[in-house]
Amino acid sequence: MHFSTKGLALLSALFVLAGPVYADDHVGDAAQGEKVFKKCKACHDVGEGAKDKTGPVLNDVIGRVAGTFEGHKYSDSMIAAGEKGLVWNQEEIADYIEDPTGFLRKYLDDSKAKSKMTLKVKKEDERKDVAAYVATFSPAAPAAAAE
Repeated sequence: MHFSTKGLALLSALFVLAGPVYADDHVGDAAQGEKVFKKCKACHDVGEGAKDKTGPVLNDVIGRVAGTFEGHKYSDSMIAAGEKGLVWNQEEIADYIEDPTGFLRKYLDDSKAKSKMTLKVKKEDERKDVAAYVATFSPAAPAAAAE
């Protein structure tokens, strides 16, 4: 196969520009997420014998409709998000924990929406790691649990 100098330059430029696209493919490290989850333990529980706290139990959260863990008292906004079709997956969890109230306001297109959750996880890798860790407690997410 023969490429012209211009063709090689163009191909090289495409690889350079594509780099940032692939750099954000971090899907989360569950082992690292377990460490970050320590911040969450004051309000959430996972694993065998997990109990409802200020926040709901996060076992089986992947694939769960938002605002539906039986027995937990959710904000009206979280219930509305579930009614609108929000189903938790790793990406949604990572987005939510960056700014819970902001997430609900955007999702519901409602500037008055509120989340009861006040903790914000600002670092993207930490958010993805926590989401990967929580996914290990969801049989509905076997691929995530295996990572």
